[in-house]
Amino acid sequence: MKGDINVELISRMLDEARECIEKKDAMQASEKLYKASEESLKLLSAKFRLPEYEDAKKRGRWTTSLLFSAVRMLSEEVNPDIVNRWDHAWFLHVEGFHEARLNIEEVKFRLRFIEELVRIARKS
Repeated sequence: MKGDINVELISRMLDEARECIEKKDAMQASEKLYKASEESLKLLSAKFRLPEYEDAKKRGRWTTSLLFSAVRMLSEEVNPDIVNRWDHAWFLHVEGFHEARLNIEEVKFRLRFIEELVRIARKS
């Protein structure tokens, strides 16, 4: 995989998402929030030495199935809120970015859930 999970990248993605929200760019804000969430999951997976992390290292990349499996494991072993936070991130990724169906208020509402996932990743 390309380098280690970078906490600075997670912070940068969150900052960029906030900037996109200020600019009322729902599509880009959605994707930045999703990326911060994805990187947070990768960080947690590495910290807790999940098999999904090891599998991703061997493959040289993460797959959707590995991410969802890691979410389940982390929710069971670390914090049950992780699955709910991830569901918001996935919703933003699909409905906000790929389908471009969310307005800025819908994206802004979900910011707090993504921020919480990032907090969980940082403190665990």
